[in-house]
Amino acid sequence: MKVRTRSSAIIGTICLIASLALTTASADEPAASRQAAEVGLTKVATAQNPIAGAAGPGGTVWIAERAGTVRVLGAQGLGAPVLDISDETTTDGERGLLGIAFDKKFAHFYISFTDLEGTSTVDEFAVRNGKIRPSTRRTVLTQTQPYSNHNGGDIKIGPDGYLYIAFGDGGSGGDPHDNGQNLGTLLGKMLRIDPRGGTPYAIPQDNPFVDDPNAKGEIWAYGLRNPWRFSFDAGTGDLLIADVGQSDWEEIDWASAASKGGENYGWSEMEGNHSFRGGIEPANHVPPIHEYGRNGLGCSVTGGFVYRGKAIPALKGQYVFSDYCDGTVRTLKMENGTVTGESDLGVNGGEVISFVEGGNGELYVLAIGGTVSRIDPA
Repeated sequence: MKVRTRSSAIIGTICLIASLALTTASADEPAASRQAAEVGLTKVATAQNPIAGAAGPGGTVWIAERAGTVRVLGAQGLGAPVLDISDETTTDGERGLLGIAFDKKFAHFYISFTDLEGTSTVDEFAVRNGKIRPSTRRTVLTQTQPYSNHNGGDIKIGPDGYLYIAFGDGGSGGDPHDNGQNLGTLLGKMLRIDPRGGTPYAIPQDNPFVDDPNAKGEIWAYGLRNPWRFSFDAGTGDLLIADVGQSDWEEIDWASAASKGGENYGWSEMEGNHSFRGGIEPANHVPPIHEYGRNGLGCSVTGGFVYRGKAIPALKGQYVFSDYCDGTVRTLKMENGTVTGESDLGVNGGEVISFVEGGNGELYVLAIGGTVSRIDPA
């Protein structure tokens, strides 16, 4: 590991764009769609392919760059890299440094990346006085990937303090290995582990399949194609997963904070609310709370967060999301997992690859081309 800057991997970015957007489409515009709040996007930094972020110690915001660097956002933009694993990963296909997270006490920092062989890897570092301690690095979990796409890779610490990890179905197209519905693999799943409870981790005893000899105990939910971005509502603890569709439908899934896990979101029998290639809807299918078709500009849903900041009161409680190809920043109004309205915020973030929630609840929009913007009141 070394600390240095690295130029953008142009070819890798082109591959990511191509693999995320095999076709183009626009989010359906509901008749009831309307602007929910007066907002603007304030550019706060420029990065090399920013791809993920996390609220850090001392009110900081940390930004991950796809080629393998992590930088801290300050008043003058992004500082020098505080971590560089660029010689350990590649930007081929949809690979790279894909997710970062801190534990609740900012005592440990987690990174999710694909190594040079394409294996999904989650590593941990101890943090002291707001700084990463490189000598403490250890590998928590690995998962072999059969293809270079659908890695997922997002990670979050849940309200329960456990580490949640999202993995795609392994890639290619159409889930050729039927991983989405197979409880014997971690692919196509949302995982829940205790990274500090064992060596290299422990499986929480209340995970839904922990006593099933035919299932992986790490699994929290399944039936996912490529859960590129997920988040927990800071106000309620509810889980929201934006799952990228195959060719027709983009979907957003939801689970209550009271859920005991085990949700089956349907892939690859289902794509959203629709049978996929003649698939039969599972009896335990949990349908998405929202879907939109690819009949215009949208091609790949980019999940965000339920807004819990203070700067934009009219936005409070709404789920903010976008689409990689469309770029329009949209919101969903929800009540107990039911969408009651969809709105267009009237701003476009470009090729939106991710959102970041700061420690104060304010949201940032990351465009793969390099722009880091904050959603501010207009």
